[in-house]
Amino acid sequence: MIIDFLTMDEEAKPNFKGGEKEYNVKMFNTDGNKVMRGRLVPGASIGYHTHTEDQEVIYILEGEGSLVDSEGNVISKVLPGQATLCPKGESHSLVNKSDKDLLFFAVVTAV
Repeated sequence: MIIDFLTMDEEAKPNFKGGEKEYNVKMFNTDGNKVMRGRLVPGASIGYHTHTEDQEVIYILEGEGSLVDSEGNVISKVLPGQATLCPKGESHSLVNKSDKDLLFFAVVTAV
């Protein structure tokens, strides 16, 4: 199966999970598994949330962000080439505090 993000429409999700501004996403969703290309404009965030039924890996493609992990720790400067993991039962948030778009690839898998 090929998932073609180049031909997929981007959807804006305002205040996603209680975050600031919009989470812009191209998403493929099947059986509770999601493959996404996400974009956060400067000042935007995905709100702090818990993965109760799944887990998520986020791989940073472009830009610079901050991650808040399950212990409430802020990990600054999540950079291109770095990935984050939020296992089932844990929480996280992703924030774009830079002046450029934050682009990332994310996979959510049912556990």
